[in-house]
Amino acid sequence: MSRRKVLRKKRVLPPDPVYKDPVVTAFINYMIKNGKKSVAEKIFYSAIDLVSQKTNEDGIAIWRKALENVKPELEVKSRRVGGVSYQIPVEVPPHRQQTLAIRWIVRSARERKGKSMIEKLANEIIDASNNTGGAIKKKEDTRKMAEANRAFSHYRW
Repeated sequence: MSRRKVLRKKRVLPPDPVYKDPVVTAFINYMIKNGKKSVAEKIFYSAIDLVSQKTNEDGIAIWRKALENVKPELEVKSRRVGGVSYQIPVEVPPHRQQTLAIRWIVRSARERKGKSMIEKLANEIIDASNNTGGAIKKKEDTRKMAEANRAFSHYRW
């Protein structure tokens, strides 16, 4: 009997009320703490406004560019072969790329030093759109790990 999980159908997220984009909804849902979605929405929309003020460009376009810059192409997965665990580089499916990018941007923003979450998130989005910052560093570290373990790619399943 297979030990793999049975894949469920992906839940389709409704678009957010301001930008009519389901990816924005996913981003806001990941930012939620203690079930307070309205607070997460306020933080996100304020951060996008702050990004547009700082860069004199469309804030949501900068956010989309940042998300694209952070999306990883490769990651490593553990695979047990003959009692030894190998880190095997695999390509990342598009849905997981988006999930990882959102996760890394929010986590990097939370780890930043700053006054408020709005400012930290805005600065992280600007940095990610310029290919700098904590989220881009995480992407590069993941890519380097995959490149270092390229020799084990023949164990891919």
